[in-house]
Amino acid sequence: MKTFKYITRFCFIVLLMVMGCENDENIDFVNNIAAPSNIAAGVNVIPDNTGLTQISPTGNGVASFIVDFGDGSEVSESIAPGELVEHIYTEGTYEATITATGINGKTATGTQTVNVSFRAPENIIINTAIDGGNPFLLNVSAEADYASSFIVFFDTSNPEEEGTPLEIGGTVSNLYPGVGDYNIKVVALSGGAESSELEQVVTISAPVVFPIDFEAFDESALISFGGASSAVIDNPDTNGNPSAKVARIVKDAPEVWAGTVITMSSPIDFSLKKAMKMKVWSPRAGVKLLFKLENLSDGNIFIEKEATLTGTNTWEEVTFDFSDIDESQSYQKIVFFFDFGTVGSGGSDWTFYVDDINQTIPSTGATGLPGKWVMAPEAGALGVGPTIGDISWWNCDASCVSDRACYYDDVYIFGNDGSFQNDLGSETWTEGWQGGGDSCGTPVAPHDGSNSATYAYNESAGTLTLNGVGAFIGLAKAYNGGELSSPSNAPESITYNIEFLDNDTIAVNIDVGGAIWQFKLIRAGVVTTPLTGTWQIAQEPGALGVGPSLGDTSWWNCDASCVQDRACHYDDLYVFGADGSFKNEQGSETWIEGWQGGGDNCGTPVAPHDGSIPATYSYNAAAGTFTINGKGSYIVLPKAVNGSELSNPADAPDAVVYNVEFIDSNTISVYIDVGGGVIWQYKLVKI
Repeated sequence: MKTFKYITRFCFIVLLMVMGCENDENIDFVNNIAAPSNIAAGVNVIPDNTGLTQISPTGNGVASFIVDFGDGSEVSESIAPGELVEHIYTEGTYEATITATGINGKTATGTQTVNVSFRAPENIIINTAIDGGNPFLLNVSAEADYASSFIVFFDTSNPEEEGTPLEIGGTVSNLYPGVGDYNIKVVALSGGAESSELEQVVTISAPVVFPIDFEAFDESALISFGGASSAVIDNPDTNGNPSAKVARIVKDAPEVWAGTVITMSSPIDFSLKKAMKMKVWSPRAGVKLLFKLENLSDGNIFIEKEATLTGTNTWEEVTFDFSDIDESQSYQKIVFFFDFGTVGSGGSDWTFYVDDINQTIPSTGATGLPGKWVMAPEAGALGVGPTIGDISWWNCDASCVSDRACYYDDVYIFGNDGSFQNDLGSETWTEGWQGGGDSCGTPVAPHDGSNSATYAYNESAGTLTLNGVGAFIGLAKAYNGGELSSPSNAPESITYNIEFLDNDTIAVNIDVGGAIWQFKLIRAGVVTTPLTGTWQIAQEPGALGVGPSLGDTSWWNCDASCVQDRACHYDDLYVFGADGSFKNEQGSETWIEGWQGGGDNCGTPVAPHDGSIPATYSYNAAAGTFTINGKGSYIVLPKAVNGSELSNPADAPDAVVYNVEFIDSNTISVYIDVGGGVIWQYKLVKI
């Protein structure tokens, strides 16, 4: 076999020598090879509507190919025989030109028709979701086989609507003007002429639940009668109420009982919160506001309370105590009347605004200004700045509160007889202008409570006047329009602005001329902690979650649908009492998990995590922690305890320590490390 190969090679060499001898001027016989022939191409259009096309050139006597795709794009690189080239076309018909080159450089061309057509998209799926923060906002995404993109029409009854483009994997949104059924249409585009479409009905509803703030409100639930009219409008007076939307009520003839009713989506639960509160703007003081709760279908089942409005062209908050309500009955309507018994005449004198209607817990203990008050011993309770609410120029932080302990125990006594007294004890904070050393020292006359004094409280104006040389609130040197430089210059009276933040907390401020000193006082005997009050989980996605680090709840968090499913959990109350007590108020139902014998659903609270065992709390501002003492007492999740998660209710510890951060005075972030790098995190709001 090897011998045969050698003989063949020898003969081939001899042949070339003979040919060379015959024509010494043209030894390159390759030039005589014919140009390529039978030029064609195989075409494969991938059926996925991308336009991807594979072209496989063919021909005889070809060393390489180049393809001109016929769509104006650049030609291909050189292609070896047997290989293919890929190109993306838009839908259409094209004439591709294949240029074939032989081994001697001779060329030949051929053409091949490329027909690219896209198939109509199939299996369209429309995904819709109501936004968790706004019941009128709809989010839409879509899927389909062979679709390159989509166009969304949010209301097919509107012939003027221009569709909204939607990319693959994207989401588009629409804010609807009100409740109702809307027909949406999604057109799936192929990338070419073909398209498919699908329509779907979505229902926009806004359940009427507390708090009623009119920001995203179903106006069909707000009905006036007897000559009154109502509408949701832009807030005409944001001084004292920053809400964007409020309800306007205009009382007109002919009926003395003209009023307004709001129908709730479900009966009102009075098992815990037996009081109602609302903000009201009245054009005049002395108006009687009648607030009535009524059965959904039987108007004979009702309870009503009356309050006298004190404001004139200003916002005020009014509370109605329904502690005596008959809980065996059902109440689903809120009805209110302005000056019931008098025929209204419309116009500005009979135009009222209401906002922020909500349930609350009735106030207990002392009410009003009479009694003993002290500065709240917390960071920021004493400060100064250019405007109310701004104490950026200087404020007493946590270490300052500690340093000024002799000041934070000063007592401001308002007598029922109109008397006032500064009770400073043996020491208070004395400043340089008093001859002190900006340190604790003996009180300096006349700011030592030695002079008799009286007070006058104007609730409608929100002012408090102290009459008596040396009488003061918060800071002895601050008086109307200035700051004292000598005790002997103390004025005979000082007028402060005052606002009740709640029954046991007041905010007091005074303008000293270009600067506003601001003080927060609490009723003496109240536990000195900003936690005091009633809290619940923020009614929003992500307010409950777990993750590996603070601020990370990626492992699991309660989204919008979860919040809705766990309504029995999100209405639980965490009550930090003014006397240092703590209580879990869960009502008849809360969220029960498997380890408690439940089915991960709403159910009857399980002992000891049912609030049945008395508990207390302590707050450590410096450490940013609070401790709940009492078996079974907890915040948000009963299973989450320090270093572990409970698997049996009987193992509940006697105390749990939580970390807390105040986002603002009414919002806290609470978290607890249950071990293994697992951190449960909660956002709570004060109600």
